Amino acid sequence: MTALAKERSGPVDLQTSAAAQAALRTFWRLADAWQLSVPEQLSLLGVARTTLYQWKQGKVGPLDRHVLERLSYLFGIYSALQILLPVPERAHDWVRKPNAAPFLGGQSALQRMLGGQVADLFVVRQYLDAERGGKS
Repeated sequence: MTALAKERSGPVDLQTSAAAQAALRTFWRLADAWQLSVPEQLSLLGVARTTLYQWKQGKVGPLDRHVLERLSYLFGIYSALQILLPVPERAHDWVRKPNAAPFLGGQSALQRMLGGQVADLFVVRQYLDAERGGKS
């Protein structure tokens, strides 16, 4: 196995600037799909407005573990929705629709995720993983 093949087969190190930029590009696509406002993006990522705008300008350094954890949950939520609701529009709309699931109490999953805590992202991810019969 070549060194390049070994490098590609290993885990992605999001502590590098290039990998962080790639992760944020994925987040921007998710934000577009879910039609997230800037305040919603700030809350989901747990960052300040200045940081968000620097990232949007391409000024990205390594991401701290808190942002990485939030991105991991968000990407997992997005992925689970693509499996559960294979029609993209339905999957994208689900996050904003009121939901009767007990942990949501009639609010949307996005409202819960915007609670500001990583745990808010975790419970939505956990719910979707249980719905699809998988594990997180």
